[in-house]
Amino acid sequence: QLQVAESGGGLVQPGGSLRLSCAGSGLILEDYMISWFRQAPGKEREGVACISKSGRVTNVREPETGRFTISRDDAENRVYLQMNSLKVEDTAVYHCAASRHAICFGVGSLNPNDQAYDYFGQGTQVTVSS
Repeated sequence: QLQVAESGGGLVQPGGSLRLSCAGSGLILEDYMISWFRQAPGKEREGVACISKSGRVTNVREPETGRFTISRDDAENRVYLQMNSLKVEDTAVYHCAASRHAICFGVGSLNPNDQAYDYFGQGTQVTVSS
């Protein structure tokens, strides 16, 4: 089955770090622009970061710039979201999405509708709590 799948979430204390991974199953991720979204309970889904097919263009949501980094490893067919200095408000389900045609202009331009993407993962829970 062709899909993307997230991993790496968990429970972490404020100030801690997590590295989320988005893996392609049956598809080559370097053929896709990859985005990360998150959705907290009772809140709307929001874009967090995106990375172009080549990996040369990356964008991170402004409040998270300096704390979050998106990267891709084509040899492993994975895209990573490194999250440092985590805050309680980062608690959410994090999803990755793959689009063959979308462009990573900026996080604000990302369509939060999962149907806008060729593949949208089920998500991984990130909980930041003391």
